[in-house]
Amino acid sequence: MSAGFHLTADVLIIGGGMAGAWAAIGARRAGASVVLVEKGWLGTSGVTATAGPGHWWVAPEARDEAIARRLAQSGGLNDADWMARILETTWDSLPTLADVHNFPRDDNGQPQYRAMRGPEYMRALRRRLEGTGVTIIDHAPAQELLRHADGSIGGAAGIRLPGGAPWRIEAGAVVLATGGTAFRSRLLGSWNNTGDGYLMAAEAGAQLSGMEFTAVYCVAPARTTMTRSMSFAFATYYDEAGQVLPIAGPDITRPLARALLRGPVFADLARTPEDIRAHVPTISPNFLLPFRRRGIDSYRQKFEVTLHGEGTIRGIGGIAVEDRDCGTGVPGLFVAGDAATRELVAGAISGGGNINSAWALSSGQWAGAGAARFAAASVARAGAQGIGDAGLRGGGPHVVNAPAVLALVRRAMLDYGRVLFRHDAPMRQDLAQLNAAWRDIAASGPGLRELAGMVASARWSLVAALARRESRGIHQRTDHPETDPALARRIRLRGLRHPRATPEPALEAAA
Repeated sequence: MSAGFHLTADVLIIGGGMAGAWAAIGARRAGASVVLVEKGWLGTSGVTATAGPGHWWVAPEARDEAIARRLAQSGGLNDADWMARILETTWDSLPTLADVHNFPRDDNGQPQYRAMRGPEYMRALRRRLEGTGVTIIDHAPAQELLRHADGSIGGAAGIRLPGGAPWRIEAGAVVLATGGTAFRSRLLGSWNNTGDGYLMAAEAGAQLSGMEFTAVYCVAPARTTMTRSMSFAFATYYDEAGQVLPIAGPDITRPLARALLRGPVFADLARTPEDIRAHVPTISPNFLLPFRRRGIDSYRQKFEVTLHGEGTIRGIGGIAVEDRDCGTGVPGLFVAGDAATRELVAGAISGGGNINSAWALSSGQWAGAGAARFAAASVARAGAQGIGDAGLRGGGPHVVNAPAVLALVRRAMLDYGRVLFRHDAPMRQDLAQLNAAWRDIAASGPGLRELAGMVASARWSLVAALARRESRGIHQRTDHPETDPALARRIRLRGLRHPRATPEPALEAAA
């Protein structure tokens, strides 16, 4: 059994993915002592470690055009200044890893920073943290924030795995870098992402934003978790009778979903150019493994496909960002990466891999540096109390059927017909059932914290989706198919027992 511990630090980082690692770099560079806790193992846990993340890597002379193009595509909810910030920070930051990461080089010998291989990237970030004195504690999920009597955040508490021994870390400031949630969709690398940070932030009084923008899916071979989908740009799709389906173009998600709702769908990758085939083992080395294990030549044979929901990982929503340091509005609490809303840089469409990665790198450093400054200006003090509630404390009479509740969450947040083609009545039905499940979790004993995070996240998503009575970006409603200019505004969410949505002032008016 792993021993518990009690530590103090200037800054506590919760989450050890890309954003958490960069947050630790930012805080340490600002002179803070840093402890980072991670549910799994920093280097293998999370969606970056299983991916080939690209970055929004744009030379200074091309940035105005890149920003203008994104603004024209993304539904009017993003901000040019924030996009310029992440482009600059990403451009300046990636080369600083050259001493811990062997970047590939082009034919002229120039380093190529745009695309990274996730495992090597995360190993490089771990080496950087270990070399700069960051204390990394793996297998130590955080369960609740600690709060002082004045409302400021003073650390966090959790358990050490295996065994569940308790730990407590008192800190001058906390950065939540816990990632988004795919609601246990089988998206590769996302099993640990259960909305924990959203729940902890809301308990502290922070707001969320953009939670309606969750309708993002990726193609995968059926009955696998393999979600590296670049090669599917060259796929041909077939129905069960072998007839070619008219599924092509830059956005195949909804046509493919409609076909899957009718029956099994199959694909082959025969149209993949030879040069791409030659590079796949290097670019996405995991992609071919499911085919090899099944004895399938994906370039010659048909295989069944499915869609894996990506929720708020490649969606947009998360904890609202209130200032340029990625503060949450709660004193001492900062947010980075997928735990934060990405509306500021992605708008109403997915940030995909490149913008999301640039956001994780940039927001991580801003939040870490902001947390370090906050801690330096604060007076160290003890006595902060845990504020976690649902799924963590209590011992009421309710017995929660956790698998049944998870099935409700998955239906509401992953079912193609309900999420890609939203309609008022099914959403209200799902919300009523999830509200009842939340009440049961809140009245039950401990042991349901991850489930509480997913239920809370699903409820916020539905409340926001019901409030956005239009179709915009990746949020599409069959009962409101038009885009409403009056709703060119972000929708804030607050509350746990009775979550409620409040649109911000129209962005044109605010500007």
